[in-house]
Amino acid sequence: MIGRSSRSSRAVLVAAEPQLFVADIRASCDFFVQKLGFKVAFVDGNPPFYAQVARDRAALNLSHVDQPVFDNERREREELLSAAIVVDSRAEIDQLHEECRSAGVSFHRGLKDEAWGARNFIIKDLDGNLILFAGPVD
Repeated sequence: MIGRSSRSSRAVLVAAEPQLFVADIRASCDFFVQKLGFKVAFVDGNPPFYAQVARDRAALNLSHVDQPVFDNERREREELLSAAIVVDSRAEIDQLHEECRSAGVSFHRGLKDEAWGARNFIIKDLDGNLILFAGPVD
């Protein structure tokens, strides 16, 4: 028999959907669609209080809050990430960085090669959420 001969005794995790806290669901959806090439998977509520945006196999959940959840100064100083999204190759991370730059996205930190083998950059959304995009250095 090809493949597994018996079922694993553990559940297989297939995806993660980070939750971003935002002041305006519609404005956030527009940001992710127009600036980052995501599509709106759903919007819930009238007025909207929850949504999901997705691009390829990455999804982000957007949850409405009336007041900031984080201290923005501390978040920026300590690079408190809200999400990390990974691509498969150096060419893709370079391409994605250029897409963001061309779209006028606000960068918290530009493209950088890390000692642990990642090539990454961090953007800031409309609410100050820091989102890391990473790929391999080579």
